[in-house]
Amino acid sequence: MQQERRYTVTDREFWKISVVLGLGSFFIFACLYAVQPLLPVFVNVFHISVSKSSLSLSLTIVGLIIGLNVLGLLSDRYGRTFFIKGALVGSFLLFLIIPLTESFILLLVLRFIQGLVLAGLPAASLAYLSEEIDKRSLSIAVPLYISSNAFGGMIGRVFTGYMTDLYSWEKSFYLLGLVGAIITLIVFLKLPKSRYFMPSNVTFTQDIEGFLFHLKNPALLLVFGLGIVLQFSFTGVWTYLPFYLQEPPFFLSLRFISYLFFAYGFGIAGSLLAGWLARFLGLKRMRIVGVFILSLGVLLTLSMSLPIIIIGLCVTCFGFFTAHSLTATSVSHEATHYKGSASSLYLVAYYIGVAGGSSVLGPIWDRFGWNGFVLLIGLLPIIYISFVRLISNRLHKRLMT
Repeated sequence: MQQERRYTVTDREFWKISVVLGLGSFFIFACLYAVQPLLPVFVNVFHISVSKSSLSLSLTIVGLIIGLNVLGLLSDRYGRTFFIKGALVGSFLLFLIIPLTESFILLLVLRFIQGLVLAGLPAASLAYLSEEIDKRSLSIAVPLYISSNAFGGMIGRVFTGYMTDLYSWEKSFYLLGLVGAIITLIVFLKLPKSRYFMPSNVTFTQDIEGFLFHLKNPALLLVFGLGIVLQFSFTGVWTYLPFYLQEPPFFLSLRFISYLFFAYGFGIAGSLLAGWLARFLGLKRMRIVGVFILSLGVLLTLSMSLPIIIIGLCVTCFGFFTAHSLTATSVSHEATHYKGSASSLYLVAYYIGVAGGSSVLGPIWDRFGWNGFVLLIGLLPIIYISFVRLISNRLHKRLMT
């Protein structure tokens, strides 16, 4: 019976899994967002428009969305650790290949492939944790894993921005690939093998039926929509911020702009505080508070004062991660069946928002500049929350009659 016991916080293997999987997640999300501060560099190097430059992020997200669905289903059949390790190998190798290209089209193709490949880790990791870790200890393991996502995204942006300003974008990719190779080696050597994985006997048709089931639930659709809107506004700010701050009157260097991504630290604090505050204020009420804080932070960036813009970015991160973490939590509350596929659909919605916030907003930026751009993405979450409350009230009245 001792062999059947899943790992708890008192076990060495628990911390080995948490640290090793956290390192892998750190690198994957550093890969994903590494290009965000480099968009102005791509504009100048490849002589392309702002909108085309942003495709280096949005096409990676499209690849990730496809990969999450396909590799998630495959990991249910063929195991978890294979896809976790494969994601790391493919991601760091592509960072060594991408700088060799002189064509931006080829760079986009490789970034799309990288998105497909790196999806293997997030597609399999939570399932791996739930299978290997005791339920009572998951409340520690999962937040550690999720915080490594945010930390990786933050450091990836800071690292490439800083190193590109010192050397070149190519060298920043080579160095990031080297870091990835070291992390991959650690994961191969130290990640415990799956002990409790059971191949799924569910057919692909049943999996698709599980996805379609949620699309008939109006309450879940509203939650998915909120995930899109939150990430759309949040990604929009950070994608076009480097273009804005390199222009007059700021004339900031890419190195200085990369430091601003440390504001994500407030987001990590927001995601950790959100659950605790929701116990006192209620999940939905605290989620609305997070949305208003997000919008306030975005609108503060309209200021011509750099310190106020920095404060606005910190407020934006705190509000976004508060609202996002509670929105993700509400998915399991609203889903009555197929909770796993409901969570997958929320991730898809979340990354649709990332793709839209990085590319769809390009024409808005070109036509209206920073002020018009910020007014749109700053007010959009509040407008959507108002729409959700209106629809929810109508649904409630219909159920009562």
